Amino acid sequence: MSRIFITGATGNIGIEVIRFLMESDTSNEVIAAVRDIEKSKRLFKDYDRLHFVHFDFENPATFKEATHKVDSVFLLRPPHLADVGKYFRPLIEILKEQQIKEIVFLSVQGAEKSKVIPHNKIERLIKEFSLDFIFVRPSYFMQNLTTTLLDDIKFKRQIILPSGSAKFNWIDIENIGEVCSILLSRFSEFKNREIEITGDENENFSRVVGLINESIARPIHFRNVNPLTYYHIKKKDGMGKGLILVMIMLHFLPIFQKEPKISDFYERLTGKKPTRLADFIRREKNKFEC
Repeated sequence: MSRIFITGATGNIGIEVIRFLMESDTSNEVIAAVRDIEKSKRLFKDYDRLHFVHFDFENPATFKEATHKVDSVFLLRPPHLADVGKYFRPLIEILKEQQIKEIVFLSVQGAEKSKVIPHNKIERLIKEFSLDFIFVRPSYFMQNLTTTLLDDIKFKRQIILPSGSAKFNWIDIENIGEVCSILLSRFSEFKNREIEITGDENENFSRVVGLINESIARPIHFRNVNPLTYYHIKKKDGMGKGLILVMIMLHFLPIFQKEPKISDFYERLTGKKPTRLADFIRREKNKFEC
């Protein structure tokens, strides 16, 4: 039996990873690494076999005790934490010290091509410390439409981004969570591999807005802006500087890159097709209304 430590446990992807692990009836001990244990117990009330430990990315004093006797780590980067040296180097040092053997890191498609994005820096940090890893590189989350971009959709009836006509590959985080749960359970089969997880569709934001408008009563539109304008808009909206810069990198750089490659890894691993964009939008359409 392994002890599997899940960071970002109460976030969208962490919840899915835990759900798939628990519903697989795993014999492994699954540990949710959380800042508020009591609140998290209420969130995961249906999983009586789930364990909890206090952990805070922004408080290195929590790292050592939280990871004691852990075998595997599901590691992700909270969106607001862009300083890899400040937040992730101390954690990786502790994981090395604790002799933790297995890290599944949720990176991003194309991370290997850009040394400026945090995901690339974290991948290189894990390799620097000679830790065994699986880098999961998913494409663009469908759920960005229902989280990061949702306020603009609901209150401005816009998607505002510096992405031009760049195409993104769209993946449902339910598919990502399922893959990560399997990789954590079967780590040795995929050790030290870099794996891309994608959907079957490459679409730009104008097309996605069109799909959304087919499902809702009050239409929205896509507003393409330059990076500087985007920075000022989001700063005025109260978004943190680090997150603004990450959003610019993730949405502006693809303008100069080739269309994303489509991977069939999800289908080969699970025997199922990934979620279609139109199906996701129909599933979540109530969130796009005011």
